[in-house]
Amino acid sequence: VHRPSRPLWLWGAGHVGRAIAGVMAPLPEFEITWIDTVPERFPDPLPAGVAALPAAEPGLLVSRAPDDAMHLVLTYSHALDLDLCHRLLTHRFAWAGLIGSATKWARFRARLAALGHPQEQIARITCPIGDPALGKHPQAIALGVAAALLHLPPANARKEHRA
Repeated sequence: VHRPSRPLWLWGAGHVGRAIAGVMAPLPEFEITWIDTVPERFPDPLPAGVAALPAAEPGLLVSRAPDDAMHLVLTYSHALDLDLCHRLLTHRFAWAGLIGSATKWARFRARLAALGHPQEQIARITCPIGDPALGKHPQAIALGVAAALLHLPPANARKEHRA
């Protein structure tokens, strides 16, 4: 019996979150926790092996994430995305990605720095995510993200981060 060994936390159940969950769920090495503010945003049925976690204040759940988790921040709200990135930078994580443009990422870098995070910590967040050559369709983003995550070495082979 294969046991998932790579925790993946998806923050947001919109179009891209749904596409990523659909692509990643069949991969046996990933243990997926999917967070959104509204339970109705999750598809019914959920992809097999995915744990949905509705939360009115998702940022409060960051401290519950395993230290070796990978995170994808994909919410409907820039303010929520920023809060999640801020909280992730104060918690251990193996990898973190944020959906967005280069312009959004430039704004976020400045705001995260203003919140006291050094540039070398901020740089641990990958933005944009996926493979731009594949396009901006949710399924194309999901394929690019899946390929990137599959190329990452296991958490025990990566240096962990703590702010």
